[in-house]
Amino acid sequence: MFCGAASAAAIRHRGGQPRGGSAALRMTVLGHPVSWRCRWLPVLLLLLLGTGRDPVVEGVTHYKAGDPVILYVNKVGPYHNPQETYHYYQLPVCCPEKIRHKSLSLGEVLDGDRMAESLYEIRFRENVEKRILCHMQLSSAQVEQLRQAIEELYYFEFVVDDLPIRGFVGYMEESGFLPHSHKIGLWTHLDFHLEFHGDRIIFANVSVRDVKPHSLDGLRPDEFLGLTHTYSVRWSETSVERRSDRRRGDDGGFFPRTLEIHWLSIINSMVLVFLLVGFVAVILMRVLRNDLARYNLDEETTSGGSGDDFDQGDNGWKIIHTDVFRFPPYRGLLCAVLGVGAQFLALGTGIIVMALLGMFNVHRHGAINSAAILLYALTCCISGYVSSHFYRQIGGERWVWNIILTTSLFSVPFFLTWSVVNSVHWANGSTQALPATTILLLLTVWLLVGFPLTVIGGIFGKNNASPFDAPCRTKNIAREIPPQPWYKSTLVHMTVGGFLPFSAISVELYYIFATVWGREQYTLYGILFFVFAILLSVGACISIALTYFQLSGEDYRWWWRSVLSVGSTGLFIFFYSVFYYARRSNMSGVVQTVEFFGYSLLTGYVFFLMLGTISFFSSLKFIRYIYVNLKMD
Repeated sequence: MFCGAASAAAIRHRGGQPRGGSAALRMTVLGHPVSWRCRWLPVLLLLLLGTGRDPVVEGVTHYKAGDPVILYVNKVGPYHNPQETYHYYQLPVCCPEKIRHKSLSLGEVLDGDRMAESLYEIRFRENVEKRILCHMQLSSAQVEQLRQAIEELYYFEFVVDDLPIRGFVGYMEESGFLPHSHKIGLWTHLDFHLEFHGDRIIFANVSVRDVKPHSLDGLRPDEFLGLTHTYSVRWSETSVERRSDRRRGDDGGFFPRTLEIHWLSIINSMVLVFLLVGFVAVILMRVLRNDLARYNLDEETTSGGSGDDFDQGDNGWKIIHTDVFRFPPYRGLLCAVLGVGAQFLALGTGIIVMALLGMFNVHRHGAINSAAILLYALTCCISGYVSSHFYRQIGGERWVWNIILTTSLFSVPFFLTWSVVNSVHWANGSTQALPATTILLLLTVWLLVGFPLTVIGGIFGKNNASPFDAPCRTKNIAREIPPQPWYKSTLVHMTVGGFLPFSAISVELYYIFATVWGREQYTLYGILFFVFAILLSVGACISIALTYFQLSGEDYRWWWRSVLSVGSTGLFIFFYSVFYYARRSNMSGVVQTVEFFGYSLLTGYVFFLMLGTISFFSSLKFIRYIYVNLKMD
């Protein structure tokens, strides 16, 4: 039997260009029940233990000679569109009478995996030479479906003992200009190469090196094409004892190899950090020392005068000491931003630390997905605590509304973005569309873990909040702010404050994008942790410098300005994502485009929250320092 007969009309011709998107395969009823199941026990263990491990990836099966080795077919999709994947059986290929799907972990489902048993019969350490898999008779519509998939550079992914093996569906050749030659062929024979050590499989690969493709050209509309699919299996022993010890990677080089250490990025970031820290520590502190000495000297000479004459003849940041701690407008929203930003700082640090401890399999992203969901739910208590604590400190009374705003600040934009992206995937039949059971599971985790922890953290934060304890007394009537030059405007501060942190991570950002939206494998978690620390350090230094310049202009509206100035790095990251999509990738089509820009917007938003939080608390600490050391009546 073969599959995909009902999907032939789902592929439309694109003039032979390797593109994906709405013209890709659409999910159709294959005549078999489809039931994607998640392992509830491993998920519960994840929630209880907090390890973030993907149990399916970590397990190793032990075999005896002759034991059956199950090969699962998984997914297909355009090579240049990593997030656009479809079930393998949507193509007109050999498939069993009854399709039986493998139970999947939460991370695998989120990664778009949909594994099903295949007709390939493989036994441990038993070689097979050109065994027939099935005979097929394809209609012209099914042949056209395969032609379109091959023209769009579709690859397939199989899984043997949790080892992914990948290859292209077919072969396309473009040659000559006059006359032009356009040839398309289908690989009907696959050579499987498996390496073992003792009773364990160490490596698996598929090859078509010595195989001639079956031509799909020249078929008349009313003609059927007869095909015979075959396969070979070759076993060889290896001295490598563990899969992680192999240097060739998990797929024999089908995707690019693991990224090397990029010293240019490290040196560029270090130089920038040293310059900025030196600027703040030497120049800014020297200016502050002179300011404090001058202001304190003026205070001693005028100590015999009246308090009303205190500000006369003075200028700079000292003159606004009675307004600098005046609470800002929209304080509930500000506290919510700080709370969610603190949560994502903890989440990002936790993910990187877990990766440094070797808790993720670098060749399978499902474990990181599971850990991110787990840590997001557990760190909700941080957002509730920080937001409610600071909200009560600055005189907020509607703490229940503040908790609701905090828990909605990220979850609502994320849900709206995910709804659009998931709907596009669902409409196009992509395996990236989450099943209903997974959606219910994630919603349950948020309702039973994330939201209650936000409320509990908010209660603790409210009860433990102490008075704001400003170093300076705030007057009832606000001081008039003098006109500011253009270079002290909010837009200029956002440009400077966003560009400098972005420049510190711009090189590293390319490798991260190449991993998330490409085929690279990122394993340099130590470098990532270093760059993450650099990003936070640069953001803090820039925030202090910009806040000082703002206060020197007698502008005391620093609360929101400090958040926006460095938080604007998120805008630069989104602009870079547009550049990456247009100039550094071959992604195309509606499915991939909607997912890329939807989640790129969310990524920029998360960086805005994180860096805005770092910027605000750095500025607050700096302002407290300078006004505590200022002598005043």
